[in-house]
Amino acid sequence: MTLSKNQVSGNTAMLILKLISEKDMYGYEMIDTLAKRSDNVFELKVGTLYPLLHGMVQSGYLKCYSQEANGKLRKYYQITPSGKKYLAKMTEEWNRYASAVQNLLQAEV
Repeated sequence: MTLSKNQVSGNTAMLILKLISEKDMYGYEMIDTLAKRSDNVFELKVGTLYPLLHGMVQSGYLKCYSQEANGKLRKYYQITPSGKKYLAKMTEEWNRYASAVQNLLQAEV
């Protein structure tokens, strides 16, 4: 199932920060984990992910480091304290939004 870009774009940073808040991850691991957890609803492309990660590093929400794994040097991303605060804020805003949408959909006409 593919969602429209409008539904996904504003929430992608929140989803990525949530994944990285659980453990440090490298790019393809994020893509794979996001797809599996969402039953392939979120199929993030490399061309979308890496600019987003670089922007979050520049904003101070993430930091990155290189580590060898299976003979390959991988770039891992780690959430910062600032990133945790930003994730909490985004999650709160999302929950308010989702609750409002739910209320509207359940309202009797």
